[in-house]
Amino acid sequence: MKFKKILLILILLNLNNTYVFSIEPDIFVQSTVNRASDTLSRNISKEKKINELKKIAKDTVDIRGVGFYSLGSARSTINDQQKKEYFDLFENYFLKSFSSRLSEYTNPKIEVQGKEVINKNYTIVNSILIATSDRPEIKIDWRVYTKNPENPLIRDLIIEGLSLARTQKEEFASILNSNDGNIEVLFKTLEEFSKN
Repeated sequence: MKFKKILLILILLNLNNTYVFSIEPDIFVQSTVNRASDTLSRNISKEKKINELKKIAKDTVDIRGVGFYSLGSARSTINDQQKKEYFDLFENYFLKSFSSRLSEYTNPKIEVQGKEVINKNYTIVNSILIATSDRPEIKIDWRVYTKNPENPLIRDLIIEGLSLARTQKEEFASILNSNDGNIEVLFKTLEEFSKN
């Protein structure tokens, strides 16, 4: 009888643990933007801000997923070695692009307003970048990948209806189409951007 009670307690504790680590997408996004806002408002050098923002991006963005999507149909035409090279270059490109753009803001205030569960893998989190005397209010939707509820990840930002991931995919497709699908030209473009 005592063994059954202990077993029941262990099962209940285990059930509770399953939910303890589950993070709601809207809370995840608000926490992420709060981290970024805190970094941007600190009195530290731009270089330190950029390094902090890169760390936040690595923790919260599905960089690999975004990279795969951005490569479009070209991902089925390259070999494993090229895929590895692409992801290394894409990660550097993405982190530099993300952090350098964001570091221009002094203290962006983003307010999460709601969420829409698309399916078990995706939730759209709605937010606004609060207006200041220098800029109008901006609507930002976050496409959050929720397949693993313990580790949600950002897959796209839709700013005033414009998907950043789709825009990037179109840019990469344009580079490839202008160069007869030569993946090396895309690699060189990504590498040069990361160096500058």
